[in-house]
Amino acid sequence: MMPPMRSDTHLPNLPKLPTLPDATSVRCEDIAQHADFRRLASLRGVAHDLRYAGSHNFAGRVLYRGLDCAWLRREAAAGLEAAAAWLAQARPGFSLLVLDALRPQRVQEAIWAEVAGTPAQAYFAEPVRGSIHSFGMAVDVTLISADGQESDMGSGYDEMSLRSHPMLDAEHLALGVLSTAQVTERGWLHAAMARGGFRAIPTEWWHFDHGDRDAVRRSWPRVL
Repeated sequence: MMPPMRSDTHLPNLPKLPTLPDATSVRCEDIAQHADFRRLASLRGVAHDLRYAGSHNFAGRVLYRGLDCAWLRREAAAGLEAAAAWLAQARPGFSLLVLDALRPQRVQEAIWAEVAGTPAQAYFAEPVRGSIHSFGMAVDVTLISADGQESDMGSGYDEMSLRSHPMLDAEHLALGVLSTAQVTERGWLHAAMARGGFRAIPTEWWHFDHGDRDAVRRSWPRVL
């Protein structure tokens, strides 16, 4: 796992926002008034523990300070509810835990300023193109049991190592890097999210996009 960034470093000052954002953007501070976004707390069968709102993340400190990021765009929110409903029926006692959802563009830019040129760069979208998180159409998620225990996925959330790459699950299983039980847990998560219309990515077992990335960037406003 990539070591946390030093506690004595800080994200650069977040860029100032325009007073009147254009039609292709929404201020994070105004998200509650935007009809196309839903609070995570309103989603049936879905819990959340946003790791960037605390220090349990790759940076080892709060990245969402002063920002309410517990939101998803309504299309992704409906998909997540569908995924949770399928999971509850197919595997009683298990549910979904959201680890990251909406990530404002200003936070993505600040993170990129620190990781650019390091191995961690491979795990973050360049801000010019934009993270799907910044459109409220991506979610980081895991499974929890009825007693609140997170499933063992073989690597931690935000662990920037090959063990986190689901595209290598078969190889890692054969080599003993991952156990059958860990790969099975990843399979349950992937199956549930697919039922909600989400797409996995090859390098992070926890990350899922709702819909096509290029279509999302063309069609929906970015949250600043």
